[in-house]
Amino acid sequence: MQSSAPQGVRIYSLFGQPEAQAEAGISKIFIFHKHMRIIGITIPDNKRLDVALTAVYGIGRSRAKFILGRVKVDAAKKAKDVSVAEENEIRKMVESFRLEGDLKREVASNIKRLKDIKSYRGSRHARHLPTRGQRTKTNSRTVRGNTRKTMGSGRRKEEKT
Repeated sequence: MQSSAPQGVRIYSLFGQPEAQAEAGISKIFIFHKHMRIIGITIPDNKRLDVALTAVYGIGRSRAKFILGRVKVDAAKKAKDVSVAEENEIRKMVESFRLEGDLKREVASNIKRLKDIKSYRGSRHARHLPTRGQRTKTNSRTVRGNTRKTMGSGRRKEEKT
């Protein structure tokens, strides 16, 4: 049975209504917190809000702090301690950004455009090589498939006979 509770919090009891509980002498009410979800992503409950918001693709630490500062919510507050009104304000602010699937599609279309116009960066993307000028002789070996499992001097030891 449900009684009136703030939005997002459901109160369940054993005997139905709170009046019936009072008559029976039961004061225990089970409160189930509905997890905070933003654009389909469940925000971790036990982390600070500025860290928990980074679970959403497209929100880093700086953007999370910007959002929390704009809606005037303490960044040190845990996600499970956020009120329903604060959660709705955060959700409204987050939905104003391009995140998750839309952002991934935009990045993929930008890379496809670079490949289509045959730019240098597009050709590096197509060959799965670094695009921003990094060296490739010694780094990016895992991408090129040139991994070495152990380190050594490169010289083979002579066997004693």
